[in-house]
This record gives sequence, structure tokens and C-alpha cells, in this order.
Amino acid sequence: MYKPSLAELNAFAAVARHRSFRLASDALGLSRSSLSHTVIGLERGLEVRLLHRTTRSVSLTEVGERLLARLGPLLRDLDEAIEEAVGQEGIVRGTLRINCGDAAAEHLLATVVPTFLDRFPSVALDLVTDGRLIDIVAAGFDAGVRLREAVPQDMVAVPFGDAIQFLPVAAPTYLARFGTPLVPDDLRRHRCIQHRLPSGRTYRWEFEKHNQELTIDLHGALSLDSNRLMVMAAADGLGIAFVHESAARPHLRDGKLVPVLADWCPPVPGLCLYYPGHRQVPVALRAFIDVLRERASGP
Repeated sequence: MYKPSLAELNAFAAVARHRSFRLASDALGLSRSSLSHTVIGLERGLEVRLLHRTTRSVSLTEVGERLLARLGPLLRDLDEAIEEAVGQEGIVRGTLRINCGDAAAEHLLATVVPTFLDRFPSVALDLVTDGRLIDIVAAGFDAGVRLREAVPQDMVAVPFGDAIQFLPVAAPTYLARFGTPLVPDDLRRHRCIQHRLPSGRTYRWEFEKHNQELTIDLHGALSLDSNRLMVMAAADGLGIAFVHESAARPHLRDGKLVPVLADWCPPVPGLCLYYPGHRQVPVALRAFIDVLRERASGP
């Protein structure tokens, strides 16, 4: 029976995770031709096709999906065992992959990352910004960042940061022309800028007041997939946008935008870094969590 090498299995897992030979070759530090040759050798040795390849995309066959599901945890356990052995010598090294959204990445870059990189220069930190709610284990991440209410129950959560607020905002010129909504249902008569989620769905606006919760599915002429672009569009008077308060803060401060229905938008618990609790925590992730907690409690 053919027994593939660790290099072949690592090569396949990298291509499967990234769905790209180019991205996988960059991650592994190999040429694309060398990586392709290694994966083809694995498929020939196993006598099965693991990947569907076109000039534009890479996808897994059914056999490839099954192999990745079994192989991923084994490779991570091996990496963690090596990291732990090295960490016992007093040096934290390796690659730490964290999945998060743009706002979370900006927060980490401003507060945690500089201290972490300065303190642990042998760790390669890979922050991947992605608005989708993905399975971080299946996607090969060490940890993820989400709002506390969205962290899966089987994960260990490390809260950080202040409570956050989402609220509708609009330009004064827009409100002067179309009027100011007084209750959420008034939004149905307004030009609402829609937030298109990575899944393709449109975000449903959520409100709460005096223990009354409302979710409104609005239909607007303009849909965007970025808080920054929605803020720009609202500041230009194109409609009302429902955004993270921090994204709109500069325009709120200078008067280009004003909040709408703020009394219907209470703050919600902030962000959490989360990771699977059923396996040993990698040394680099433990070090990152230590810095995260230190910055959260410090000045």
C-alpha cells in the first residue's frame, strides 16, 4: 500500500485550504510547478483524484473532501506537538492564523499586534479578514474573532474590547429632504442602503427598545458589501445606512452624518477571540491570548 510523505500531505492540505495553487505555494514557500508536481505525485500514488483543476479554480473531489476532513486535525496536532516541544526551550515560533472581520483586524492592529510581534519575533502572524461566519477548524485557522453572541457554543471565548453599537446614520441633507424616521417601521418609506453579506444575503436591520425586539427586512435601490462604502454613500446623501458606530464616527463627529433611531440601538457585547477547546492550545496562540488580555486590562 502506498504511504505518502508528510510533504505530500502538507502540500495537498495547503492547496485544499486555500483552493488555489498560487496561494498555497506562497504559504509553503514553494514554486507552483513544484507544488503541482507534488500533488500530482500524491494522486498517482493513491490512485485517486483529490482535486478538480481548471485554469481559474481549484475544488475538492468527494475523496479529497474526506481526506482533508481526516487529515486536517492530524496535521494540526503534529504542528502543535512540534510547537510545544520548541516552546519548552523558551522560544515561541511558528505561524498563527486568525480569521476575523475588517473592524476586528483594525482593532487588533492598533492594540495587540504591535506588542505581540515585538515580544515574539519568531512567530508569523497571519490575519485573514473575512466577513463570512466560517468553521475555523475546517478552514485551518488557529482562532477566530466574532461578536460574543455569535461565537459557537463549543468554542472557548476570550472577550476583549468595549461594547459596540450598530445604528442607522444619514446625512443632514437627506433627512431635510425626506424627513427623519421616528420608529423603525418608518424606514420602509426611506431609501435604505443595503448591506450585502458574503453569503449573498442582505442584512436584516435589528432594533430593540423596552424589551421589544424588531427585525426589519428592507429593500433598497443600493446594496454594498463594505461598512466603509456604506458610510461614504450615506454621507453623500444617498440614503440611510445601518453601520458599526466606529465606522461612521469621523463623519458623526464633523456633522456629515447624524444618528437615526439611536434609542432603538442599544450597545451589544463586544468582540471575542475564540478557539476550539477540544485540543491543545498552540504555544503561539497562548502567547497571543496573554498579550490580548494584558492590553485589555492595561492603559
